[in-house]
Formats: sequence, structure tokens, C-alpha cells
Amino acid sequence: MESRALRRLTIVSAAAVVIAAAAVVTNLVSGRGADDRLPPPDVTDQARQRIRVQVLNATATRGLARRATMFLRDQGFDVVETGTAPSQLDSTLVLDRSGHPDRAQRVADALGGAPVEARPDSSRYLDVTVLLGRSWRPPAHPLYP
Repeated sequence: MESRALRRLTIVSAAAVVIAAAAVVTNLVSGRGADDRLPPPDVTDQARQRIRVQVLNATATRGLARRATMFLRDQGFDVVETGTAPSQLDSTLVLDRSGHPDRAQRVADALGGAPVEARPDSSRYLDVTVLLGRSWRPPAHPLYP
């Protein structure tokens, strides 16, 4: 009886080794590996601080702030608030709230080159406010469920 159990253990161990070896060979042949992963984009400032963003929809298009939020988060920004702006705009405007124009410029560049204005507001715990205008079009991407 012990020899049967030992034989089964040997067969199962050999099968596991063959499966692991096949997985390694498949990754080598296909060119995939742990080193092939792209690092996330670096959207921190010089002090290694994440850029906190507020996204406001300044249009009548429903869901635009949500789509911009997903896009900016995919780019590595820390979107901390979304909502609707009190007035509508034709073009997108990026507001520097923390007195760091380089942070606002990075967000503006990610959105396709929106203009940046300095409007410091120390009462807010964020760096940048994005006012999405009618001219902003979300980039094509796969559907989010």
C-alpha cells in the first residue's frame, strides 16, 4: 500500500514540474516576462507627491467628469473629487489651486493641452481643478464595465 502512495506522489510531483517548465518555456518563447511590464507613468512632482485633482463637468453632457476621471486615473493622477461646475464652458480650463504651476501643466498636457490659470485656494485639499468644456473629447479606450 505504501508503494502505491509513493508512486502517486512521484507522478503528481513530476506532473507539477512538467507544467511549471511548460509555463516558463511558453513565456520565454512568446517574449513575455516579468521585466516586460511597463512601469506606471510618473505623475508625481519633484517632492515625490501625488498630484491631487478635482474634475468638474462644465457642460450639459452627462458623465463627462466620470470619463475624464477614469482617463486621469489611468494616467496615474489622484482624482479626489468629481462633480458639476456651476457654469458651462466652451473649452477646458485647468486651475492651479496650490501655487504649483508645474502640477497643473502636467494635468493640462495629459488632457491634450488645455490652458492653465492660477487660482490659489488654500481651503481645498487639492492641487488642480479641471473644468471640462464642450471641446474636450475623451480618448478612445476599451469599455469599462
